[in-house]
Amino acid sequence: MIKTEQLLQTLHSEFDKSSYGNHPDELYEPIRYIMSLNGKRFRPLLTLLAASVFDDNWQNALKPAMAVEIFHNFTLMHDDIMDKAPLRRGKATVHEKWNANTAILSGDVMLIKAYDHLLDINPNLLRQVLARFNQTAAEVCEGQQLDMNFETRWDVTETEYLEMIRLKTSVLLGFALELGGMTGGADQDSARLLYKAGESMGIGFQLKDDLLDVYGDPEKFGKQVGGDIISNKKTFLLIEALGKAEGVEKEELNKWIALETFDKDEKVNAVRGIYDKLGIRELTEAKISEYFNSGFASLEQLNVPARRLQPLLQFVDQLVNREQ
Repeated sequence: MIKTEQLLQTLHSEFDKSSYGNHPDELYEPIRYIMSLNGKRFRPLLTLLAASVFDDNWQNALKPAMAVEIFHNFTLMHDDIMDKAPLRRGKATVHEKWNANTAILSGDVMLIKAYDHLLDINPNLLRQVLARFNQTAAEVCEGQQLDMNFETRWDVTETEYLEMIRLKTSVLLGFALELGGMTGGADQDSARLLYKAGESMGIGFQLKDDLLDVYGDPEKFGKQVGGDIISNKKTFLLIEALGKAEGVEKEELNKWIALETFDKDEKVNAVRGIYDKLGIRELTEAKISEYFNSGFASLEQLNVPARRLQPLLQFVDQLVNREQ
């Protein structure tokens, strides 16, 4: 049975060896920089795990898996510019360390490099894979635009939010699993089940991120707990609270949202207290379980020996129970 640690070690080794290009250095150094910032790399790992379900030669999926991670980091580089984010994984963002023009251009090259890595796939699958990748990439951009639209709206519904995170986050997880299956020789029905599993789990993953931002352990979470509350980010928790709050809670929540000058810790504690009174944590946890259970159900419908599926199921279980 394949070991997840072995796959992850192989991925790290391959990324460490990648140069992406050399001249001019100002174009390629930012790419090497963002790719070295120790992301979780669970998307390409999902691709390799899915490939190993159907084929012992999971190495055939290595370059395509890397394409998923390069594309993901391309989106982060451009998202950071749009969000004016100063930090990524605890380090200066590319546009802060260099400048916005460099970040845009280097990001463009990353997208090209993602396509380069996809070219390593079986020629019989290439057209189908590129079509699915193109659809996924467009949907990720649609999700980002919806997220930006939501910044100026206070009537965002739960349904709208879930669709936004489906596009912005979960379709890439779905594609990562589907790509692994396709590379490993899965039939169309199995590939569809893999995509459906990744799509459901991706929504659960983002909802878990929303939850951890409010209730996570700061030492384990790896970034400031309460950042979403401080910035009035329209997460699942805030949207639900705005819909459920009445009377005193509603007045208190609206007061904290409207304040432009405040003590950060005081605001986080006050809004978290409102969430506690409204049962928002329990509601979010139930929604997370709903989506992860749907993902597991899709994986368990795959017509493969249980032993081949086990490493993928174990890794997904780790994602469900993560604390960072």
